[in-house]
Amino acid sequence: MTDSTDLLFSGYRRFREGHWAEAKAEYEALAAEGQTPHTLVIACSDSRADPALIFDAAPGQLFTVRNVANLAPPYAPDGDLHGVSAALEFGVKVLQVRRIVVMGHAHCGGVAAMRGGAPANCRDFLAPWIAQGEPTVRRVAEAVEPDEVEQASEEAVVRLSLDNLRTFPWIAEREAAGELELVGLHFGIADGLLRRLTGAGPFQPLA
Repeated sequence: MTDSTDLLFSGYRRFREGHWAEAKAEYEALAAEGQTPHTLVIACSDSRADPALIFDAAPGQLFTVRNVANLAPPYAPDGDLHGVSAALEFGVKVLQVRRIVVMGHAHCGGVAAMRGGAPANCRDFLAPWIAQGEPTVRRVAEAVEPDEVEQASEEAVVRLSLDNLRTFPWIAEREAAGELELVGLHFGIADGLLRRLTGAGPFQPLA
């Protein structure tokens, strides 16, 4: 494969000739003035659920953290390496985002691994990562009908991440003060439908 036929670099050329050329002044302003995103999004790494596309976001609007199964771990300032927590700290304390969104999605492979186990060749990092969601998914799977397990477990992981976010004192304090909003969403890949968590109730389609 050459650069001229490579999908990745062909896409870059379209970006340079199209989007970047049209938004050149916007990019220059962002470079000179810095970013002021309004929302921090925790989303899955799945290639089918890109927050920037789903929200039709302009450059500089979203501060995005993507990982397997859109997980936010609990607060644990132990000196170890915590990529998601570091992004949360920067987004909340430095960028001062006004909203944190946790967006799950349909047919999530990470949540499926929480139900059935990580692939045998992914024991170094994936298995311990998804283990944090396994008890929650197991409880949900036992409480719903078999045809509801997939979506119910994906929604449960969104709820788990929101609960974990509230263990961060500087997130909980800002939420209590009305300075930060926490939002749970679920995206349907096949139908393009975005559904929002309504308090302790079910996820409801956005109008």
